[in-house]
Amino acid sequence: MASLITIDPAVCHGKPCIRGMRYPVEGILEWLASGMTIEDILGDYEDLQREDILAALAYAARLTHIKRVERIAA
Repeated sequence: MASLITIDPAVCHGKPCIRGMRYPVEGILEWLASGMTIEDILGDYEDLQREDILAALAYAARLTHIKRVERIAA
């Protein structure tokens, strides 16, 4: 995953991206959350590979490894 997810201040304002390209991890996750399949994404963005999408998911999963979540007062 480390070689597929890159962080570069000169690319997308330093957001985690796929292989240094201008595909932020958050964009990949938003596409998946909207109902796009991996095949849909790969069909629309030919320079992405299945491993890129899976790396974005793995990266997001690692970010959820926290001990607990505090509720924010409404």
